[in-house]
Amino acid sequence: MSRKAKTWTALWVVYIIWGSTYLGIELAGETMPPLFAAAIRFMIAATLIGGIVVWRRGRSALRLTRAELASAALIGLLLPGGNSLLFIAEREVPIGLASLIIASIPLWVVLFRLVVGERPDLVSVISLLVGFGGIALLVRPGGGSGSLVYLLVTVAAAFMWAFGSFLSPRLPVPKDAFAATAVEMLCGGIVLTAIALVIYSPQELDPANYSARSIFGLWYLIVFGSVVGYSAYAWLLANAPIGQVSTYAYVNPVVAIALGALVLDEAITLRIIAGALLILASVAIVVRREAAEVGREGQSFSGGVAEPGLEADDVVRADRNAAQIATRGVPER
Repeated sequence: MSRKAKTWTALWVVYIIWGSTYLGIELAGETMPPLFAAAIRFMIAATLIGGIVVWRRGRSALRLTRAELASAALIGLLLPGGNSLLFIAEREVPIGLASLIIASIPLWVVLFRLVVGERPDLVSVISLLVGFGGIALLVRPGGGSGSLVYLLVTVAAAFMWAFGSFLSPRLPVPKDAFAATAVEMLCGGIVLTAIALVIYSPQELDPANYSARSIFGLWYLIVFGSVVGYSAYAWLLANAPIGQVSTYAYVNPVVAIALGALVLDEAITLRIIAGALLILASVAIVVRREAAEVGREGQSFSGGVAEPGLEADDVVRADRNAAQIATRGVPER
């Protein structure tokens, strides 16, 4: 298979799998306590990814300094923590709508950059305002797509996800992307497990009460969403142009909306279409400009020094910190 064919295969794996994780979350949460389902997902996914790291790079890849462990733990509380809120929100919020709100993560990152005194260009700032206008349209009271409380929980999930992504390149996290992801998932999973054991009754945690559909959804998230999807993404970072890889940020919601309509019979209203156009257009602009800015500044996505002459259409080595194109941190799908 040619390099071009491999690249497009990996891209479609990320497009479809990460776009379908919203459906997996909805299915898992139908009969499983949401925080417990999220905890199990990340504990098992961390074990699988950690096993891959040891198999391919040896145990030394998982030896962390105290600073790296502390940073990974913090990111683990924010990224898997934000994902766990999505398990809660999707009990009331349609997956297409949820995916659009989560798609706003790059916009939140631009906002954080403004808060700390960085200076995104004017086009990015205008896109930020337009994108948040799209979010306001989606979560306005009386919209008829999920209660306002659960819609705000989805916004909180995007906020946590973006904050973790914003902090990731500014903290001493492990340089190996897979090792960083495994430790972050493990830390988040441990905290979520502790919370779940406190707030849920033994009956709620009894697997006998879980439907086959929910169990399938959970295993889909673990095997495909966390392991297969992330492996394809890591390969793309090392082998494909950054601008091309970044397209998943605005393709995933389209996949989620389509699956919501086809599998769950979710309505696609004019409000959702309008919100989608505002958010996805803004995200597309921000993603492209942020990637170009990173290249011009000579910054790696981990906050270090990039390869000389790194441009927006260059690739990032696989041993870079777990980094996302616009958000500068990989969301735990």
